Amino acid sequence: MIFLTAALFEIAGCFAFWAWWRLDRSPWWLVPGMAALAAFAWILAQSDAAAAGRAYAGYGGVYVATAIGWLWLVEGVVPDRWDLAGGALCLAGCAVIVFGPR
Repeated sequence: MIFLTAALFEIAGCFAFWAWWRLDRSPWWLVPGMAALAAFAWILAQSDAAAAGRAYAGYGGVYVATAIGWLWLVEGVVPDRWDLAGGALCLAGCAVIVFGPR
């Protein structure tokens, strides 16, 4: 749940910048965007992983899958089979990193 929550905050923060720059929204979009990005960093730091790099690598797969969900639910673009296959591959890689025997 930490990775999913962090991903939602990161995507929302980045989307605020996207909306301002690419969709010609008000610069005021940057204020909640920056707050969301700060919340993302704080939430990700709450991970139980023993090493930051492993937490970030494991988080990456969840981020990709969440971004595909954002594409569909927020932007209204239905993911194609390549989006879904790529997301599945990322989640599989995430699982290897996070759950691999050490």
